[in-house]
Amino acid sequence: LQDPLAELVKIDPKAIGVGQYQHDMPAKRLDEALGGVVEACVNAVGVDLNTASPSLLENIAGISSAVAKNIVAYRQENGAFTTRTQIKKVPKLGPKAFEQCAGFLRVPESKNILDHTGVHPESYDAAGTLLTACGYDLKKAPEGGFKGLKEKAEKLGIAKLAVQCGVGEPTLKDIIAELEKPGRDPRDELPSPILRSDIKDMKDLKPGMEMHGTVRNVIDFGAFIDIGVHQDGLVHITQISDKFVRHPSDVLKVGDIVTVWVLAVDVARGRISLTMKKPKEQQN
Repeated sequence: LQDPLAELVKIDPKAIGVGQYQHDMPAKRLDEALGGVVEACVNAVGVDLNTASPSLLENIAGISSAVAKNIVAYRQENGAFTTRTQIKKVPKLGPKAFEQCAGFLRVPESKNILDHTGVHPESYDAAGTLLTACGYDLKKAPEGGFKGLKEKAEKLGIAKLAVQCGVGEPTLKDIIAELEKPGRDPRDELPSPILRSDIKDMKDLKPGMEMHGTVRNVIDFGAFIDIGVHQDGLVHITQISDKFVRHPSDVLKVGDIVTVWVLAVDVARGRISLTMKKPKEQQN
């Protein structure tokens, strides 16, 4: 619950349920593809250098399995890391590996606010120049990030600031986004479903009930929706829309928040049938 990503990386991606045809693919190519997605997710979120396990660290660019174990061993012997650069003291972690991994490591214990963000050490000078130009003090970083930084930067001109900071415009925009909202949880930006407090179990469901849920998986014959009752419901392809749907993925994707209505509930078999078509009696 505290760090779901740290636990999810311990699970073989194939066990999460990635589609009904996964066993038809060559095992090696499937492992490479799924491993690539896991690494992309871990790098996008970043890891806490002082709490990450070896299984999480080895998904970071530039960190091998051996180096991941060395990081944990160094941490146990010397205590928590207090800066990003301290990781250079870890055995077998050379300058090239540091260059690759540094931007994905977070050190909440560091006094330097930039060590808490996805800003790479190579861009620290640029970040400092940017903050000074916008009237902020890096040493007096407000709790929760430099709010309003993007607005001030746009008033001064992104192109002009990029030249002043010595970086490209895309890099400057990334730095601004990180400084405005440092942290490791991009899920905060996603809409959360509004679950009904009066319905907590399959037995509470009745045909015709309107529910809100999150799309958990999209398959050839429909989509599974989490409606907050410990059992995902199925919206069959014929129940997704009044119009013809060639494939559910044309309309839905994992993570979508949708409104559904209960068609049928089979408690004994643990099955919930849902529809995204609004019942006629509710259309008026």
